[in-house]
Amino acid sequence: MVAWLERAAALPRIPLRRLGSLACALVACLAAASETRAAPADDGKVHLQIVGGLAGVSQYTRLEQPFWQSEIVTRSNGRISATIRPLDGGGLRGQEMLQLMRLGVVPFGTALVSVAAGDEPELNAVDLPVLNPDMPALRRTVKAFRQHLADVLRERYGIELLGIYAYPAQVLFCTRPFSGLADLAGRKVRTSSVGQSELMTALGAVPVLLPFAEIPSALKAGVADCAVTGTLSGYEVGLPGITTHVHAMAISWGLSFFGANITAWKALAPDVQEVIRAGVADLEQRIWEQAEADTARGLACNTGALACAGMNGPPMALVAVSAADQERRERLLTETVLPRWIERCGEACATAWNTFLAPIQNITVKAE
Repeated sequence: MVAWLERAAALPRIPLRRLGSLACALVACLAAASETRAAPADDGKVHLQIVGGLAGVSQYTRLEQPFWQSEIVTRSNGRISATIRPLDGGGLRGQEMLQLMRLGVVPFGTALVSVAAGDEPELNAVDLPVLNPDMPALRRTVKAFRQHLADVLRERYGIELLGIYAYPAQVLFCTRPFSGLADLAGRKVRTSSVGQSELMTALGAVPVLLPFAEIPSALKAGVADCAVTGTLSGYEVGLPGITTHVHAMAISWGLSFFGANITAWKALAPDVQEVIRAGVADLEQRIWEQAEADTARGLACNTGALACAGMNGPPMALVAVSAADQERRERLLTETVLPRWIERCGEACATAWNTFLAPIQNITVKAE
């Protein structure tokens, strides 16, 4: 415990506004800290405790959970085993994951970049609102920024980046007809991040920051007229019975990263590291393939183009991405999304953008 406290004291200071909530998270986690570390046994076997993605979604139930519960055992010939729990389970708060991983309380964990951006805005460069209107654009962005993201996590937080995961596209659902982004003015729109809220304000809409679980009730009660959420998750919570129109343009993708506390990572034998790194790379590829398939499947289910179980209402109308929407997206990105992000993030983010992303976006930014 003394060694752990000395390591924590040597880390950069956590902003004062975060100390209260982080202290609560630490109290909840410290009791299990000894169990969450990689534990090499006398016979050379290693057992890992993993914090994965969001519970209940197919990425976790169909891919992450089976990978850590059984596939990693097979890949390592029985040398590595693991227990996994979801990011939103066991008393953990997504807002604290970056700090808990940095401190080593969570040695192997997953963090949503839009949430971790509360501590480190630079992490969200890859998933800024309307930056990636489709999956090919998202792939280009992540490829261009990946090494820099790994460097930021390692140098500033002592986290070894092992994987970057994508959820299905987050799009707009509305309770009454609209033909494009211009029609959102004056409507109350559920958002899930500061960036999404800034985007809606720029469109003349009224952002309503709500958790995912409250979307159906908020739309039914008129608290929100529209909602930004995943194409498939929106279907699964019954939005076809509540909303009438869904837009085809991706607003965000809910990217997350999976990584390891650097001390916990270095404690593993090189051959164990290699098995984990290769396995997670393969898992990442499957997650991206599923995210792309689920994006299309979600739209097809919502609009009745595919017969899907659990349809709660009439098929929704699909609002195609018009030329006007494309032009508006580019202006929003240039005039609102990037400048506001730079305001929060500073000169380091401007430099990172111009170095890694400006070449593929043809947009240069400057710090004010």
